[in-house]
Amino acid sequence: MEPDSRQNAIAFAEALLAQAEARSGFLPVLRVWLLQYERFVSGTGGGSASESSNAVESTQLSGTVIQAREIHGNVQVQTEPPPRPPVPHQLLPVPADFVDRQDDLTALERIRTEHRGDSALIVAVTGPAGVGKTVLVSRWLKLLTPAFPDGQLYADMTGYSLSGAQRPSDVLDRLLRALGCRQVPAELAEKAALWRSLTAGRQVALMVDNALSAAQVRPLLPGGGSSLVAVVSRRRLMGLGIDGAAFHTLDVLGAEESVELLSRRIGNQRARDEPSSVRQVAALCAGLPLAVCVAAARMAARPQQSVAAVVGAMTEKTRPLEAFRLDGDRVVEAALDESYRALEPEVARVYRQLGVLPVDVFCLHASAAACATDVSSMGDLVEELIEASLLEELGPHPATGQPRYRLHDLIRLHAAHRAAQEEPDTASVDTERRFVDWYLATATAARTLLSPSHRRLRRDYAFPPPATSDFEEAETAWDWMHSEGPHLMQLVRLAAERGWDAVCWQLVDSMQPWFLRARPYDLWVESHQLGLAAARRAGHSEGVSRMLTTGGSGMYNAGRLDDALDWFTQALRDARERGDRRAEAQALHGLGQTHRLADRLQQAAALFTEALDIRSDIGYRRGAALSRLCLGDVALAADRPDEARLCLGRARAELLAVQDRYDAARALAFLGRAHAHPSLRGYAEAVRLLSTALGEFRSAGSVHWQARVLEMLGETAQEQGALETARRRFADSLALYEPVSPVDARRLKEHLHKIGWGSPRE
Repeated sequence: MEPDSRQNAIAFAEALLAQAEARSGFLPVLRVWLLQYERFVSGTGGGSASESSNAVESTQLSGTVIQAREIHGNVQVQTEPPPRPPVPHQLLPVPADFVDRQDDLTALERIRTEHRGDSALIVAVTGPAGVGKTVLVSRWLKLLTPAFPDGQLYADMTGYSLSGAQRPSDVLDRLLRALGCRQVPAELAEKAALWRSLTAGRQVALMVDNALSAAQVRPLLPGGGSSLVAVVSRRRLMGLGIDGAAFHTLDVLGAEESVELLSRRIGNQRARDEPSSVRQVAALCAGLPLAVCVAAARMAARPQQSVAAVVGAMTEKTRPLEAFRLDGDRVVEAALDESYRALEPEVARVYRQLGVLPVDVFCLHASAAACATDVSSMGDLVEELIEASLLEELGPHPATGQPRYRLHDLIRLHAAHRAAQEEPDTASVDTERRFVDWYLATATAARTLLSPSHRRLRRDYAFPPPATSDFEEAETAWDWMHSEGPHLMQLVRLAAERGWDAVCWQLVDSMQPWFLRARPYDLWVESHQLGLAAARRAGHSEGVSRMLTTGGSGMYNAGRLDDALDWFTQALRDARERGDRRAEAQALHGLGQTHRLADRLQQAAALFTEALDIRSDIGYRRGAALSRLCLGDVALAADRPDEARLCLGRARAELLAVQDRYDAARALAFLGRAHAHPSLRGYAEAVRLLSTALGEFRSAGSVHWQARVLEMLGETAQEQGALETARRRFADSLALYEPVSPVDARRLKEHLHKIGWGSPRE
């Protein structure tokens, strides 16, 4: 080819290239063709025009291709537009046996319908691993398909995967392509901007699953206000709050829902054949849908195996989480491991230590003591665990207002297992002991405020707590002890099991106000049996004496009068051997009360008198007043109302003088009954005194004595012939007695039957 012709051809190709600048499919072909042609006409390519054409053919090209030996005149290219991509429907399928979480679906829909503003709605659905967040959100968004005609997209951020979390940039690549974008920018900022542009006029729903942080989600937020972003995470992602996100926390399934899910998976007939065993399996799963599904899969794979056999296999595991294996995979444990690996080292340490606590609900101060951390730092650490959905906040303590927390049952097992794997044995034991010592100190502080005149006995701490709950009022101290009574009982059992003998009996001693006012008779007796054995092993004579006398009181209140006589007799012998006159008087007083309850009034009076003499002699004013109160009760039972009135009036004044308002209220109640005696003709005064005593017991929180005073009011009304009033009083008393004292409840039913209301067996 001549030089001029060559130059003309090159110029023509360059002009054609300029005209095709906007045609993305044609542009690469022209560039390759021009390059090859320049090499040919310049003589540097080494080959003929046909060889150059072959080179073009061998190049990997896409789009419209023009291949020609010579071009004369204009070149016109017509291309078909690329096919429009289908509307994306990428949401994960919802299992057919989805258990209807109607309350959660309603809450999410309320958030959607109440959304206002020009920006997309962002909803963060959070909760622990395996609780069913992804399934719930998929179900919700599928129900909303008509509201998002431009598509429903899904992005898994793999925030807890061993392979690492997805980069927002990579996720945006897929999202942009799903909406038909063929040329994706390289930079994250440009991708995010293009994503916002593409979605600005569209109605799309985006589900962002397994998100690890707000920063990971933020570049994926669409433009415009007609779209919805549902973010699923084990973390709370509070950082999305600045983007206007709404939050919904998903809890575990209830017992009935767990049974329903299990029944659907194994077959309703099989579940109906063994309903009790199905409920046991559901309970072992602790409401975690992932655990329920694993258990169901194991049963479905063995249709000939009974559900009871599955329960046995699950409960015989030395490690309960081992029961949730599937095809060799530790499904539930692996899911929790993923959350655990994401924790910072100090947060992970606290997680392990909380897993070995002997109670399932704990307050901030107690957990700080257990973890050897100051309260302020502990607050930050538990916030991290809450953020990771590994710890649940329950709201303030009803008495102290301190934050309270709980580990889900299976999460608690996981934390304990991690502690067993990663902590020295002594570390976990020390955690338990610090926790117990905090409770001992706090219960002792409450007892001191509730019973200021009681003699204080020794306390032995392995780890003296840095701080306990400060009770400014007796009412707050009682509210704390009443709510924590069951936890204290768990710690008594733990101390006995661990061989912490001193702490064991001292915990029992600190719980006396709870035993006296709440009257949990079975726990009263059990705790003192453990405490007495512990005090004897520890060689603490004062502890032995205290356990025998306060435990004897529990025996006679529980109706075990022979056991009470035995315990008080042991206490009397022990006190006399040691020359402890105060303990001797206490044992005599207990023996007197036991005989009084057995209606042996003469023996009771003699024993109370002997106790009164000793207490008066040693200057024990409160003890003397209590003996005088009991002598008044005996006189009342012996039909000597004048003597009773004098004893009881004096006892009340003396008890008020030593700030014992609880026992002063007891004296007032008996005094009211004395005034109701026919010989005194003081019915109105009796009702006034009894009503005052009832108010004082309500303030003290003593359910038992509220019921007892209502019973006294009923008896007083019955004696006056006011049967309708008596029935009301007895019925009110019965309602209080039934949850705490079957023996007293039976007596009230007898009362009601005698005045023509119901059968004594009803």
